[in-house]
Amino acid sequence: MNDLAPRNDNGGPPLDDEGPEWGDGDAYIYFNWKAAHQRAWKPKSRDQALFRLERAEAIGLTYEEYTLEILERGRYLSSADTERIDAIKRKRDL
Repeated sequence: MNDLAPRNDNGGPPLDDEGPEWGDGDAYIYFNWKAAHQRAWKPKSRDQALFRLERAEAIGLTYEEYTLEILERGRYLSSADTERIDAIKRKRDL
């Protein structure tokens, strides 16, 4: 029963740089997470990437910031989402 992960542990790969690329954990889990991360960030098509880039530029965000909002919250921001856009921009300046 003591082998349970902490509540804030999502089972992802370790963040330190010592040892092998996958750390002390299972290499299989690490490489599955790495592949899933790459698939999540890769748009399904060129048109989708251009659409996201156009929308991001229209509201003053980078492609990465706009895409991260979609991946984390499932929201496609628009100019009406001024509070959230301002919060993202403030975070950028830190």
